[in-house]
Amino acid sequence: GFLKCFLGALKMETTGMTGVSLKRGSHAVEDNGSLAPGEEVKRQKVSECCLSKGQDGIESDTLPSSQNVPAAPEAVSAWEGKKNSDAQLEDEEEEEEDGLSEEGEEEEEVESFADMMKHGLTELDVGITKFVSSHQGFSGILKERYSDFVVHEIGKDGRISHLDDLSVPVDEEDPSEDVFTVLTAEEKQRLEELQLFKNKETSVAIEVIEDTKEKRTVIHQAIKSLFPGLETKTEDREGKKYIVAYHAAGRKALANPRKHSWPKSRGSYCHFVLYKENKDTMDAINVLSKYLRVKPNIFSYMGTKDKRAITVQEIAVLKITAQRLAHLNKCLMNFKLGNFSYQKNPLKLGELQGNHFTVVLRNITGTDEQVQQAMHSLKEIGFINYYGMQRFGTTAVPTYQVGRAILQNSWAEVMDLILKPRSGAEKGYLVKCREEWAKTKDPAAALKKLPVKRCVEGQLLRGLSKYGMKNIVSAFGIIPRNNRLMYIHSYQSYVWNNMVSKRIEEYGLKPVPGDLVLKGATATYIEEGDVNNYSIHDVVMPLPGFDVIYPKHKISEAYREMLAADSLDIDNMRHKIRDYSLSGAYRKIIIRPQNVSWEVVAYDDPKIPLFNTDVDNLEGKPPPVFASEGKYKALKMDFSLPPSTYATMAIREVLKMDTSIKNQTQLNTTWLR
Repeated sequence: GFLKCFLGALKMETTGMTGVSLKRGSHAVEDNGSLAPGEEVKRQKVSECCLSKGQDGIESDTLPSSQNVPAAPEAVSAWEGKKNSDAQLEDEEEEEEDGLSEEGEEEEEVESFADMMKHGLTELDVGITKFVSSHQGFSGILKERYSDFVVHEIGKDGRISHLDDLSVPVDEEDPSEDVFTVLTAEEKQRLEELQLFKNKETSVAIEVIEDTKEKRTVIHQAIKSLFPGLETKTEDREGKKYIVAYHAAGRKALANPRKHSWPKSRGSYCHFVLYKENKDTMDAINVLSKYLRVKPNIFSYMGTKDKRAITVQEIAVLKITAQRLAHLNKCLMNFKLGNFSYQKNPLKLGELQGNHFTVVLRNITGTDEQVQQAMHSLKEIGFINYYGMQRFGTTAVPTYQVGRAILQNSWAEVMDLILKPRSGAEKGYLVKCREEWAKTKDPAAALKKLPVKRCVEGQLLRGLSKYGMKNIVSAFGIIPRNNRLMYIHSYQSYVWNNMVSKRIEEYGLKPVPGDLVLKGATATYIEEGDVNNYSIHDVVMPLPGFDVIYPKHKISEAYREMLAADSLDIDNMRHKIRDYSLSGAYRKIIIRPQNVSWEVVAYDDPKIPLFNTDVDNLEGKPPPVFASEGKYKALKMDFSLPPSTYATMAIREVLKMDTSIKNQTQLNTTWLR
């Protein structure tokens, strides 16, 4: 019973920074403020309520990142975060329809997934080998129910974000509700094409039926508020009144929401709490910006949140009224916006204090005593602060290998690792693209095989077509910067995990002379006489770089040897391309979660929700009532973690199980849908 299917850790989101998603065995993560190679956001089809006619709901989801989730539909890359809005804007002209029927492919993909994962990574491959606690492990399932995994952001003031107020701040400056209904779907379509420069027209004229001054005012307000960048004027034509919309300031107008229509007394940013289900943060922002007809870069947030979860976080948007945002609650599935306020400043990445998790592990096998031991240990000692599996990709080509090749300046190898055919199943078009590349080494020919050009392979091939095979550095540079850096960060994480395992094996869970601790932001050594002034929770270890110091004990030599084995010099971590120079950083080796609580509950129906969400509470749903006896037992856990910490690794410590997809797939190849 011990190694029963545990999907739980795979569905974890790391706090603030990183998260893992599971969709029939796919693995996905967002890293705070970073970008996903291979990610193509398909054009969202939105409901008539907000955009054009006859389309209901948001049909499309993100496409899989070819880099890390070869066969899994509707997943994004396995360690990279989301494509940032600026990079997205530059590419907007090239946005393409996928043109593939994902549903048709899904059946065959599931069968090949177990085969594919034979080539995936295990924890051992990335240095995750130790546990801190002595209790006996047990198994449990965090099922493919994203509602079993809820994340609430903890803001910089330490408050946990909740959606508990849908009211709109009263503002006399806001236009009437009629602005949302006065224009027909066809008029909205024409105005949107004008706003986005999609046709040759320089203006759009809308006839005012039943002409009154009030009616004209509402049409003026509707155009200006729903289509930022357009100006309006009233014209008489053959005895009829027309409202004429035109561009105020050329192409720049869309990026700068209208300045003069915003009251001076009001903060420029509307802050709100976003509750979302089964969508990651950047996808959510793409959807919101599509509905509002603005560019995604006017939104800001403190951290990206996982897709396969229910998440609650704060978002800020420049010069969009709470009234317009609240209107989206009528149109959007799986989103709710509330807790609106106007503020002077946007939000900054990384400003959060962390995230609070509510996690349900279903069908647990542990005795009450085992569960109590495991949870007491998590609360009192904590867990090893490893980088989770999602940091390293899930395919036969781990991301840290690409990072290592970049650091070695082996550009032909970087190109080869990203483009060469690889073991395991992938989307058909990617397999064809790789085969074409292997056969011809012709970037243009390989690119023709890709319907989706924005994946990392497509971007690199486009770069090679543009700059030629002798200039791989420039070709690789076409990939958005944060994606490129994530490869080398993955290598740093790989080294760090291995070194921490060695440190714990060598010296156990107590500070020793030569360990490092932080005084402010500066690392200092623990001296012989100071050892008793510190605990293991104070000890940090460096991610390799030119601006860090290494411990003064055996582990220092281990760092040197590991890098030397990879043909890297620990004393020279500056790269001739400045972007790839690593300064390094320090990371605590043990994390003790805060606000830990848990309960074991009995239940009979595997589909029944085991706790209320913010939306359930807003709708007045009573909390679930548990029987004293039931067919199954579940462990419900609550805990808070600082940013950049993997909840997967906390769950791993509780269950004592390998959290890699490879291991889970071998245990259980029939994925729960």
